[in-house]
Amino acid sequence: MVRFAVIGTNFITDSLLEAGAECEGFKAQAVYSRTMERAKEYAGKYGIKDCYDSLEDLAKAPDIDAVYVASPNALHASQSIQMMEAGKHVLCEKTIASNSRELKEMLEAAERNHVVLLEAMRPVFDLGFAAIQENLPRLGKIRRATFQYCQYSRRYDHFKEGIIENAFKPELSNGALMDIGVYCVHPLVKLFGKPKEVYAHGLKLSTGVDGSAVIVAMYEEMQAELLYAKITQSALPSQIQGEEASMIIREIPDTTSIEIVKRDGTSKKIDIRKKENNMYYEVKEFIRLIEEKKSAREHNQYSVWSLEIMDEARRQMGIHFPADE
Repeated sequence: MVRFAVIGTNFITDSLLEAGAECEGFKAQAVYSRTMERAKEYAGKYGIKDCYDSLEDLAKAPDIDAVYVASPNALHASQSIQMMEAGKHVLCEKTIASNSRELKEMLEAAERNHVVLLEAMRPVFDLGFAAIQENLPRLGKIRRATFQYCQYSRRYDHFKEGIIENAFKPELSNGALMDIGVYCVHPLVKLFGKPKEVYAHGLKLSTGVDGSAVIVAMYEEMQAELLYAKITQSALPSQIQGEEASMIIREIPDTTSIEIVKRDGTSKKIDIRKKENNMYYEVKEFIRLIEEKKSAREHNQYSVWSLEIMDEARRQMGIHFPADE
């Protein structure tokens, strides 16, 4: 049994706890919030026993094995390292760190303390992504991948009214790339590795973060376009093009079906039966790594490559976070 504490009391933590309740070996043990009142309110919603308003006390707690970190991106590194230095495993929400330098420090802390650090990158752990991987050989030689995730944010409506919420604050290491663009970058590197070159162009908002952008990634024999936005909504699927066929992917962050379309126009649709809440699969893998005393090194390599690409994309777009200093 892995006893979890959660840092963060928002909708994504709701999803984590709901997914965890379906996982064998998961126990929700504690809630941290900046105020005890909020911690108790949130814990009561899920019948969770322990509450904390001190990260120091949480780190010292002997009855907590692992911590799920769902605070703003700018806090991920410091909070995760604090928990790992206390011997606790960490499942950290995406994007795992503000930049690749922070991630390197986090990985060093994990190694030093012999604990598991894993990015909660839900798309690459679920059965939809497995179906993409399994069917790639049917496409022939891969020449192009176009991944897109453009989701109009209700917070953008507030932004236009002059109300700046966390999602658009550079001091919290946020913006479209860090929030949803990462859902295009991470699957790309897990499928095809780190590209040779990256070119990025984006639309910056008044706060200095990106509202939308395009990243072109060049490989030896293929190219990829990553399109993401928080200020528009896309009606088009993602796709991977090979010399023999193309694969149409519905919802890259939560793939429920793919379609193989051959050059002659014939096609086959593949529906994926899986858990409705696909955070289940990341929690299951995290628990497996802990219980079997396995390394998360392979998973973490994809996180490293992703952040290296995102660092370079932000550099080209002129997007700077205080955490980059």
